[in-house]
Amino acid sequence: MPVPYSSASSTEIVLTELPSGPSLDPAPTAPAADRTARPAPGRSLPPAAFWRDLGLHILIPFFLAAGMGLAYIGAFHQPEPNHMALGVVGSGASAQVFAQQLNDAEPGRLNVRVVADADTARHLLTDRELSAAYEPGSEDATLYLASAASATTAEVAKKIFQPIAFDQHLPLEIVDVVPTNEHDPTSQGLFFLLVGLSVGAYSSAVAISAVASRISILWRAAVAAGSSAVIAGIGVVIAGPVYGVLEHSQWSIWLLSWFYVTTITLLGIALHPVLRKWTTPTLTLLFVMLNFTSCGGIFTAETLPPFFAALGTFWNGAAWLHAAQSIVYFPGQSFGNDWLKLGLWLAAGGVLLVLTHRWSVRRTRLSDEGTRVREDEEGIAA
Repeated sequence: MPVPYSSASSTEIVLTELPSGPSLDPAPTAPAADRTARPAPGRSLPPAAFWRDLGLHILIPFFLAAGMGLAYIGAFHQPEPNHMALGVVGSGASAQVFAQQLNDAEPGRLNVRVVADADTARHLLTDRELSAAYEPGSEDATLYLASAASATTAEVAKKIFQPIAFDQHLPLEIVDVVPTNEHDPTSQGLFFLLVGLSVGAYSSAVAISAVASRISILWRAAVAAGSSAVIAGIGVVIAGPVYGVLEHSQWSIWLLSWFYVTTITLLGIALHPVLRKWTTPTLTLLFVMLNFTSCGGIFTAETLPPFFAALGTFWNGAAWLHAAQSIVYFPGQSFGNDWLKLGLWLAAGGVLLVLTHRWSVRRTRLSDEGTRVREDEEGIAA
């Protein structure tokens, strides 16, 4: 006769089936010692590793802040004549005495010479051998300027000769021998084009460097040249058709700009394997801090401190700006020296790219060999 299930037997079956299903036990809790060892949020200092990493990363903005301040304030805080080339139109002993008096009154600041006549003064201004020329007459005086070369230098010349004309009781007429166009009244439009080209150049260098390890050195150079052509084209379109700073010779400025941008891009790609995260600050130092302050776009070398004036004699930004001004405002003026400087900078970028590429390849090879040696030693030891 079958035996009926009792409540006890039913309970026993349930107890035997429970372990095979999902565990009903609550999640294990951390030991009391572990819970008390964890610091309360916001009540303890970050570890030493955090401060070390922060120090390494925060150095870059500190460097940029100090460098930009030193460069821009150092170059522009007190513009004053520095061997400024001026002319006095006249002849005879009186003109010679007048020129010498001006030199003696401002030793080391002015470099005044006698110019035979007004036509010669105009010619020297067009050739950018003079910054200004002063012609006193019996009833009035004339000051010849070339604002296209530098509006700030023209203002400095006015401040020099306006008091002199006043003391001589002569009304002063200002003659701008080489003016700018109506869309560039401050003569700084080309300088700001230089700014855009430079920032685009070193930014593209950083972007290309991020993927450059995947391609050969020839492709790196080709990509650099291609991106530089686009950046130069963007700048010329903005300065030309969009805002009218360039009323003519857009293709010549584009070619000049392509040359300039390619140089900076190649240098940035070349420096990246060595400098890594310091590539951008280094490019900022070279092509912003030192470049913009020495190129003559805001103040020319004749009104800059000696250090920045000396940089302008060979820096690529100064060469680009001088050549661009020659094309746009001083047609017919030779700028072969500017092309030579830009060519030397481009050659330096190409050579540096080859050198750092070889260094990077050698370092990788040595690292791989070191890894294989360690693997072999571990195998032998095993």
